[in-house]
Amino acid sequence: MKVNGYVLEPGANLFGAKLRNADLTNADLSGASLVDVDLSGAGLRGANLTSANLSDAILTGADLRDANLRSAHMKNVGLRGASLTGADLREANLHSANLHEANLRGANLTGVDLKVNLFRADLHGANLRGANLTRAYLANADLREANLHGANLNGMDLAFLSLFGANLHEANLYGADLTGADLTGADLTGADLSFANLFGANLYGANLYGANLTRAYLYGANLYGAHLHGANLSFADLFGADLSFADLYGADLSFADLYGANLSGANLRSARLKNAGLQGANLGAANLGGANSAT
Repeated sequence: MKVNGYVLEPGANLFGAKLRNADLTNADLSGASLVDVDLSGAGLRGANLTSANLSDAILTGADLRDANLRSAHMKNVGLRGASLTGADLREANLHSANLHEANLRGANLTGVDLKVNLFRADLHGANLRGANLTRAYLANADLREANLHGANLNGMDLAFLSLFGANLHEANLYGADLTGADLTGADLTGADLSFANLFGANLYGANLYGANLTRAYLYGANLYGAHLHGANLSFADLFGADLSFADLYGADLSFADLYGANLSGANLRSARLKNAGLQGANLGAANLGGANSAT
C-alpha cells in the first residue's frame, strides 16, 4: 500500500511522515515506526498497529475505530478528539498521551497504566479492568457502565463524575474524592472505599456488598435501596444520609455517625451498632432483629 509516496507495510520506517487526512483504513502497520508522524484527521479504522511505535505522533481527530493498538508504544502521542471506539489498547504504553475529548467507547484498556490526560474523554462502556488510573486526569470524563473491576483509583479526584452502572468490583478507591459523583446502580462489591469522600454522592441502588467504607465521608449521600450486606462502615460519617430501604444486614456501623440519617425501611438485621450515633435518625419500619449495639 502506498500513500503520499510512503510505502505502508508491516515494520515500515515512516519517521516524521506527513500523512494528514490520509485514508489508511484497514492498513497493516504492525511493528512500524511512526515516530513523530502527522496523522491528524487520518482514517485508520480497523488498522493493525500492533506493536507499532507512535511516540510523539499527532493523531488529533483521527479515526481509529476498531483499530488494533495492542502493545503499541504511544508515549506523548496526541489523540485529542480522536475516535477510538472499540479499539484494542491492551498492553499499550500511553505514558503522557493526550486523550482530551477522545472517544473511547467500548475500547479495551485492560490492565493499562494510564498516565494520561482524559479530560472530557468518553469512556462509556470501556473495559478498564485492572487498569492503573492513579495518575490519569479524568475531569468531566464519562465513565458510565465502564468496567473498572479491580482498577486502581487510589486517591483519585473523581468528583462529580458519572459512574452510572459502572463495574467497580474490588476496585481500589482508598481516599478517592467522589464528591457528588453519580454511582447509581454501580457494582462496588468488595471495593475499598476507606477514607473516601462521598459527600452528596448518589449511590441509589448501588451494590456495596462487603465493601470497606471505614471512615468514609458520606454526609448527605443517597444510599436509597443500596446493598450494604456485610459492609464495613465503622467510623463512617453518614450525617443526614438517605439509607432508606438499604440492606445493611450484618454491616459494621460501629462508631458511625448517623445523626439525622434516614433509615426507614432499612434492613439492619445482625448489624453492629456499637457506639453508633443515631440521634435524630429515622428508624421507622427498620428491621433491627439481632442488631447488636453492645459489642
